[in-house]
Amino acid sequence: MNPDLVIEVDAIRKAYGPTVAADDVSFAVRRGEIFGLIGPNGAGKTTTMECVEGLREPDAGRIAVLGLDPVRDRRALQLRIGVQLQEAQLQKRIKVWEAVAFWRSLYPTAIDGDPLLRQLGLHDKRDAWFMTLSGGQKQRLFIALALVNDPEVVFLDELTTGLDPQARRAIWDLVHDIRERGKTVFLTTHLMEEAERLCDRVAIIDRGRIVDVDVPGALVERHCPQRTVIVATDHAGAADRFRAIPSATAIRCEGGRHKIEGRGDTLVTDVIHTISEHRMPVSEFRTVLPTLEDVFLTLTGRSIRA
Repeated sequence: MNPDLVIEVDAIRKAYGPTVAADDVSFAVRRGEIFGLIGPNGAGKTTTMECVEGLREPDAGRIAVLGLDPVRDRRALQLRIGVQLQEAQLQKRIKVWEAVAFWRSLYPTAIDGDPLLRQLGLHDKRDAWFMTLSGGQKQRLFIALALVNDPEVVFLDELTTGLDPQARRAIWDLVHDIRERGKTVFLTTHLMEEAERLCDRVAIIDRGRIVDVDVPGALVERHCPQRTVIVATDHAGAADRFRAIPSATAIRCEGGRHKIEGRGDTLVTDVIHTISEHRMPVSEFRTVLPTLEDVFLTLTGRSIRA
């Protein structure tokens, strides 16, 4: 096994009867990175992650996590990883500190629970029952339970689904803190902004197959090279001037507002040069760059999945 890789997934397949959830899935996760597995609902993200965690056994293929087989070496691996499941519950009347204490008792070595709760903003809730916690507080508690054994690799499955923007941003900060502590983070999400903000690299999965793997910026450049510049000007010949730009592929004009579309890194510079050369008065100028969401829609389609 490559010492720089903490997870290696090679051609795994997992089916439930006629439904193939993971089909020839391969990727690798490097030590110390935040790696995201992204895709539409039902694309195979959770099944793939559960195979990597050792919760499910793949029908075919090979997986190594920290040099261990997640199925054969399940117990040894569980001591070295932390897992936050997509859907998890605790007893309604278990207290926060009790949950942490119980999880600590499951491991031969564990970190002190109080500093962990303080770091996660839960120390004031240590005596609260689980059923009284908000959605964001429950998610932070599950992250605490995933970290209590001081794992080398942390698995986070749809960790912010259903949370309000404030709670989501707080958990994003926590994920960065986890990585800063030297951990490797493997997460799944269908939120493209989350993947773009958090992940060093992402793998896009659709209908059980990996479509592409790379850093978010490289995926955007490869699959969505188009750029858009919006200019508002009352210059009489602006539309014709913009149409003469070699890097422009389409010009749309409504009143004095011009939407200039093109490909490549020179479009914005060319538009600025045209404005300057013809001394156009400008009341609005902005660029619209493609995002990981545009890549996601390009590769997986825009129709809603059943």
